[in-house]
Amino acid sequence: MKSTLLAISLSMLLFSCVSSKKYKQSQARYDTLNVRFAGVQGDLTNCNTDKSNLTRQRDELQGQNSDLNTKVTDLNKQIDFLKQNNTTVLKQLQDMSVLTSSQSESIKKSLDNIGAKDAYIQDLQLSLARKDSLNMALVMNLKGAVGSLDDKDINIKVDKGVVYIDISDKLLFTSGRYEVTKNAKQVLGKVAAVLKNQPDIEFMVEGHTDNIPYKNGVLADNWDLSVKRATAVVRILQNEYGLDPSKIAASGRSEYKPLTSNDTPEGRASNRRTRIVILPQLDQFFKLLEPKKG
Repeated sequence: MKSTLLAISLSMLLFSCVSSKKYKQSQARYDTLNVRFAGVQGDLTNCNTDKSNLTRQRDELQGQNSDLNTKVTDLNKQIDFLKQNNTTVLKQLQDMSVLTSSQSESIKKSLDNIGAKDAYIQDLQLSLARKDSLNMALVMNLKGAVGSLDDKDINIKVDKGVVYIDISDKLLFTSGRYEVTKNAKQVLGKVAAVLKNQPDIEFMVEGHTDNIPYKNGVLADNWDLSVKRATAVVRILQNEYGLDPSKIAASGRSEYKPLTSNDTPEGRASNRRTRIVILPQLDQFFKLLEPKKG
């Protein structure tokens, strides 16, 4: 009996060892296959990505090919057009080969006239450029002379080739008056010093008011006030700073050339001003238009 039990126990132990070994082998094989499966899945994903990229590149190449075909068609059209023009030019050259001497002379004169006009235009451009340079130099000199003043009270600029000097009303006059204040003479003196160094310059002094009606009773209206202010400035420039009166003009613009709206106190203050306009030297410009002799 003991022998029988021992034999059975040995058999079961041997069977258990064999099963455990096979299980471990199967587990190891499963793990290996699982790793391979993951690798195959990764390869499949990469293949799908490469396929998408290749498809996109194919579509782009097809689009580029279509554009190139369109450009080739356009270039062929241009070639045909140039061929037609070439034929026309050749025919014109053939026709010109039989021109008479008088026709040839006429063509030569036309070409000479074109050359002369081109030179004339270049001279005008150089003269205008020189005029602009002189204006800018004048502006810089004026700004240097009055540089210590507030920009709100005096403004110097070039507009369409004309130099403008705007001086605020409060720097020159008391409210409703046209007598130039003592402090204003310092401002006018600085401007006059620059203008006096340019003896060929002609300029106009303009008086400007806001739209508030003049009620002093001494003068009729804003027209009178603007003119009286302009002539008061002109007299100072002539009598105290020695500017040539033949180069000066005085005018009044009343309220009708405002810089901005008169609806606010600030706007009205900007519009009350004296403007010195450096007049263009039209006589020198018109000399450029005269045909050159010889």
